[in-house]
Amino acid sequence: MTQPSLAPPFRGAIGLEERGPGHYGAELGQHWTVGSKAHGGILLVLLVRAGLAHLQAVAPGAAPDPLAVAADFLRAPDPGPVDLHAEVLKQGRTVSVVSVRMSQGGRAMLAATVTAGVLPADEPQWAELPDLPAEPPADALDPGASPGVFGLASSCDLRFDAATMAFTRGEQAPPVLRGWCRPRDEEVDVLFALLAGDILPPTVFNVAGRFGWAPTVQLTALLRARPAPGWLRLESRSATVAGMWFDEDVTVVDAAGRLVCQARQLALAPLPG
Repeated sequence: MTQPSLAPPFRGAIGLEERGPGHYGAELGQHWTVGSKAHGGILLVLLVRAGLAHLQAVAPGAAPDPLAVAADFLRAPDPGPVDLHAEVLKQGRTVSVVSVRMSQGGRAMLAATVTAGVLPADEPQWAELPDLPAEPPADALDPGASPGVFGLASSCDLRFDAATMAFTRGEQAPPVLRGWCRPRDEEVDVLFALLAGDILPPTVFNVAGRFGWAPTVQLTALLRARPAPGWLRLESRSATVAGMWFDEDVTVVDAAGRLVCQARQLALAPLPG
């Protein structure tokens, strides 16, 4: 297993140890967390890594890229060891599908399907994407300068679009947030783009009285291309906040202006204050 002390923060957090056919172990560290629980984005990456590793073991030379991951968050894992079990459901020439389950202490934590294929290298024929500069402007908020705002800034470079972060000023606004992120000490790749689809604060924080832990219930992410080096641009928005539920749609665009990840999740909203 990759040792976190010898690797960049992202790469060091996603090491796998093979323990048998379709069986892998991983260690959830203390850095990629939200409060006391492991960050959902890092869990998705581990699910995908286990699924692709098992697919390659069963079918060497099979399609190497993640195209989609659909995950049900059954429970929220704590930092510490987890087990991952993968099973190939379909092995195809264009698309293969692997199921992956994550458990901790004998309890099921996440269940997912990973769809694998080959990401396109072609330029898109049409795209409608958020209008954000390729790099964060000088007035972008740096959450690393205020640890109380967002702890994940200790594990990667994050910047927030100040105009959309009303909750940081104690104000209300529509549930739309924008920002930028990139890994530290390594180039961005498709796995980090997947994580980026769940790295902004919950959009519901901008809605009156909805501030606190907002656990993901289901998340489906589509990977669309390998990202170019540089910052990833992020936009997250909710269509409806109703009762105990809210949705989020996240668009991740690379430094070259290409869509690299789309993520949609259903989550539990914090109780009104």
